[in-house]
Amino acid sequence: MTFAILQTLSFILGIVWWIFLIMIVMSWLISFNVINTRNQFVATVWRVLNQITEPILKPIRRIVPNVGGLDLSPLIVFVIIFFLQNLIASAAVGRFL
Repeated sequence: MTFAILQTLSFILGIVWWIFLIMIVMSWLISFNVINTRNQFVATVWRVLNQITEPILKPIRRIVPNVGGLDLSPLIVFVIIFFLQNLIASAAVGRFL
């Protein structure tokens, strides 16, 4: 039972990782005018990604200021996800070996 919960948490963290990666790449594409938010599909995807990621990024942005106009909060989220996935993997291995 515990192993299933740990696997599920790891899977959810993997999905969150992909959502943040897509959001980062999409923000670069919008910034460099490769894609345009005037396109309805792009605007919808961008709005959904921001609604998903903003509750996670907002508390981090309050603590870590922008560095030279660069938002480091997604990088911090990646580090936290990496740490949590390793913690889950260690707990799973330590618990069942």
